[in-house]
Amino acid sequence: MSIISETPKPHILIVDDDSEIRDLLSRFLSKHDFRVTTAKDGREMEQALKDWAIDLIVLDLMLPGDDGLTLCRRVRADSFVPIIMLTAMAEDVDRIIGLEVGADDYLPKPFNPRELAARIKAVLRRVSAPPVPTAADAEAEKLAFAGFELEQSTRTLRRGPEAIPLTAGEYDLLVAFVEHPRRVLNRDQLLDMARGRAAIPFDRSIDVQVGRLRKKIEVDAKNPALIKTVRGGGYMFTAEVVRG
Repeated sequence: MSIISETPKPHILIVDDDSEIRDLLSRFLSKHDFRVTTAKDGREMEQALKDWAIDLIVLDLMLPGDDGLTLCRRVRADSFVPIIMLTAMAEDVDRIIGLEVGADDYLPKPFNPRELAARIKAVLRRVSAPPVPTAADAEAEKLAFAGFELEQSTRTLRRGPEAIPLTAGEYDLLVAFVEHPRRVLNRDQLLDMARGRAAIPFDRSIDVQVGRLRKKIEVDAKNPALIKTVRGGGYMFTAEVVRG
């Protein structure tokens, strides 16, 4: 008799004060091979994080008590569990702040549950899947630049013995840069490389991610030397990259 090993279903935590949305998403995601736990506020969210090994949080921005931005910042203080923020269509400023405090993606309301499921799968792939090497560098596992070493096999950035924590979005953006050094990349290209989806009109999430990444790798984030802004063009990673 052969034993078939079943891959555990990703465990998703839905945090939303609207019971209809919680029930809808719980039923829909459960039918699409996810385990689902729901919470109506920050207190229930924190209890769920203590009780379960959560793989991804879907977090509404507008919540009673502590709002989504506060809760996202609190989670990021000691965890890198991926977070997808749910925002109202007009809340561009809050969406950008959400990315600044550590959200990995966002989805404006109203949304199609199928799109949320697709976003969840994309973020989980970025977090769990080993990076795919380029054709020219199929064997490379480490990329060194400016005193840093990026270990692709473990998705870890190091400066000497120090490990520098990166969110999934920051890691993917950094890989896009180091795989294309000294080349101008516009926002659409970076969104496609780092987030796996086409840019939407006036999407500034890449600018937010660049700002966060600069704070972690630049000597002076206000006067960046490694990630240069190219007026009217996008960004250029200026460092020499050594592979192997």
